[in-house]
Amino acid sequence: MILITGATGTVGRALVNRLLNVGAPVRAATRHPDAAALPDAVEVVAADFDDPPSLSAALDGVDRVFLLSAGPEGPRHDKNLTDAAVRAGVTHVVKLSALSAGEHTATDPISSWHRAGEETLRQSGLTWTLLRATGFMSNALAWAGTIRSHDTVYAPFGEGRTAVIDPRDIAAVAAAVLTTAGHENRAYALTGPQSLTPAEQVDVLAEVLERPLRYVEVRPAVARQAMTQAGMPLVIADAVIALLATSLDGSSAVALPTIADITGTPPGTFGQWAHDNSNAY
Repeated sequence: MILITGATGTVGRALVNRLLNVGAPVRAATRHPDAAALPDAVEVVAADFDDPPSLSAALDGVDRVFLLSAGPEGPRHDKNLTDAAVRAGVTHVVKLSALSAGEHTATDPISSWHRAGEETLRQSGLTWTLLRATGFMSNALAWAGTIRSHDTVYAPFGEGRTAVIDPRDIAAVAAAVLTTAGHENRAYALTGPQSLTPAEQVDVLAEVLERPLRYVEVRPAVARQAMTQAGMPLVIADAVIALLATSLDGSSAVALPTIADITGTPPGTFGQWAHDNSNAY
């Protein structure tokens, strides 16, 4: 049995579907089972990272886990899940992490949160695999409102380049790692196939949507204010801005072959992702 945390999110849903397609038994952990809207073949259970007994119950009979945590509570949540996995006799935990978590010179909060979770897994005695992903293509959905209202994207760090990744490709790698041997105690750096600036992403969206779009670079403080006004907690907004700033140093710009090496299929382009999600704009 494979337990998927974050099963109702972007990566989690894609992973559930991939595992079902290969006949793997799937259990989904969510705080709100009644609203999960997952396929009938999935066993949906109530679990909360802040409630260790619920994690123990969700892990009963599980041998493999996909661990997805986020935010400043991530290190504690990772520890709660890892401790419960040890008690339950889980054999393998696959953690979704950040590309920069493997670089100890990266001191932004998101990298640090994931690095702490990685270390917990390493010290647990469990078999683990780390999937260190770059920025998600789906983050461009945050631009949908201003594109719909006036065909403009406002974003900071216009010179920064990132080899953004389709979350579906992360799910493809996770499915392979969870269902095939040879990935034990390894860390994989996952990227998309193209290094793009924000303006170049906007150009791709314009081509897909068949209408002119405009990119306007804004100061990080302006972007941070927009995030908090949209309801994002301040600590998360600060962390996102700090991670975006790392795009200026080139560390997230290199397109790597890891996805094709593991899955046998090249990663999807931003244009493909934009076409599949064009209705959002």
